[in-house]
Amino acid sequence: MDIPDWVLWTNGGLAGLQVLGLVPVVRRMRGDDPAERSKARLDLLESIAGLMIFGGLSLVFAGLESAFWLTTVGFAFVLTVYAWKGILLLRARRRPAA
Repeated sequence: MDIPDWVLWTNGGLAGLQVLGLVPVVRRMRGDDPAERSKARLDLLESIAGLMIFGGLSLVFAGLESAFWLTTVGFAFVLTVYAWKGILLLRARRRPAA
């Protein structure tokens, strides 16, 4: 199947935006607040998983079908991070406010 070039450029642009999104995450990881640093770690894992998804899709669209596993692992990481964020959100909602 022939994939148009604009799909590759769009995927590359989205990956570039994902890389630009890493800048504030890295800045938050350097902060003093431990709670903020732990949230930044989850955001960093989410960004890396997104890059894995975009990278895997780019390779598959470019003709390397054997790189589909990279996209699958990226989706697994994203699901894991979102599940962990959801657990943390539910824990925070159950704690009584002081």
